[in-house]
Amino acid sequence: MKKLTTFEAHTSYILGLTFTKDGRTLISNGMDNHIKLWSVPKWVYIRTFEGHANSVNGFALSPNEDILVSASSDNTVKIWSFPDGKILYSLQDRKKVVSSVQISADGEWVIMCSYGGRVSIWTVEGEPVTAFKASDKNLSSAALSPDGTILATAGLGDDIQIWTMPSCEPLNTLAGHEIAVGSLKYIDHGKILISVGYEGEIRFWDTQIWKTTRVLEDSFNNIKCLAFSPDERLMAVSTESQVRLYETESFLLKEELPVSTKVINGVAFSPDGRWLALGAADKKIRIWEF
Repeated sequence: MKKLTTFEAHTSYILGLTFTKDGRTLISNGMDNHIKLWSVPKWVYIRTFEGHANSVNGFALSPNEDILVSASSDNTVKIWSFPDGKILYSLQDRKKVVSSVQISADGEWVIMCSYGGRVSIWTVEGEPVTAFKASDKNLSSAALSPDGTILATAGLGDDIQIWTMPSCEPLNTLAGHEIAVGSLKYIDHGKILISVGYEGEIRFWDTQIWKTTRVLEDSFNNIKCLAFSPDERLMAVSTESQVRLYETESFLLKEELPVSTKVINGVAFSPDGRWLALGAADKKIRIWEF
């Protein structure tokens, strides 16, 4: 791999990155309250989504990518038209930080996870549907299965809670991490759930039996996030001052990409697998080319 370009993208920490399905736009969110769009492959600024009054902690695109939803420390979720960035609705369930937001596979539901352990579900037209207590502790991550039938939630504490959707009934509790779980992600068409623990383990869970099948331990320090290549053969893991690339099946370490800052919060592969984008605490986006 070679480093292609680096550019300053936000005025504070970058917290996440995602490419659109056509690979023509890179989206970033940050602690500067903004969501920004960047053209690909020129890496030129397009526009800013302005409207949040505090950090944008995460976002999700609808299946046809005409809607973007964002979660913020201003206690709201905003529903935007995409890509023009017009605010359609602003949602608030409680006066708590919203840490994670998802859109259902059919594009009909918005699922927000908040500090205080609460999950609330809304229509994309901004109407409340239901809400429930998922934990007594702060939630930091959620993942909706590709078919939209299973929601996984996690945060402070070592447990991952599994819920059926849309009934919101508890299905299972997964234990194995320590302190907290920072990230959740489905791969293999929802057959595997990946979880990242603060203790430095990455666990692979079989979603048919809800058991750990594999654990990656590799002297990790401060794992922030992970991403998979489009064919899911490569896994990029952000650690302190670097991103490590592993073969997903064998856990073979393929490459280490040094980054001149300790905290890397955003990692994203382009849909064609050509680029890897990294967003960091130094406000910069770095692009690596395969």
